Amino acid sequence: MRTIELNKRQERILQIVKDNGPITGEHIADQLSLTRATLRPDLAILTMAGYLDARPRVGYFYTGKTGSQLLTEKIKKIQVHEFSSIPVVVSESSTVYEAICTMFLEDVGTLFIVNKQSHLVGVVSRKDLLRASMGKQELNAIPINIIMTRMPNITFCFKEDHLLGVAQIMIDKQIDGLPVVKQASSGEGFEVVGRITKTNVTKAFVELARDEMIL
Repeated sequence: MRTIELNKRQERILQIVKDNGPITGEHIADQLSLTRATLRPDLAILTMAGYLDARPRVGYFYTGKTGSQLLTEKIKKIQVHEFSSIPVVVSESSTVYEAICTMFLEDVGTLFIVNKQSHLVGVVSRKDLLRASMGKQELNAIPINIIMTRMPNITFCFKEDHLLGVAQIMIDKQIDGLPVVKQASSGEGFEVVGRITKTNVTKAFVELARDEMIL
């Protein structure tokens, strides 16, 4: 999804549409001394990429948007579910020791705590577990629900939310990740269906830079 690199014919098509739009595909083909069928792939690419728009019985017209503007628009449309990861959850009956082991084995920075109905009831971070492990407490004797952040003080998101907005929330609240949730079938509480972290956000922007074009 990076800015498309236009070939010479596509650049020529853009210039024709800029100068003469709205203009039909047949008229563009006439100016280039080519057939409509030959131009069809180029027109499809330019339209899907957002450089051109088309209206029935009117023709093609130039959107006036630069590659960077198109990229910005694409970024704003990315939804959480496109880059979310599998969540790592533990039961609220777990101990701090069990949570530390899970975090280490799963190599994550945040654990989501669920009750017997698999509803989200808490969140613990590395900092929470580190704080709990300081001192002489017996970690096997400390329930995880003693140190977790509880609902309704948990920041979460839905899979349909926009990634850019979620990234801004993480920056504003200085947190490393959020649970992705959906409304429980019972109508009460939320089920955890994913996680979105700073790593997921970084991955999204790296993929934007690597991909062939904005589509």
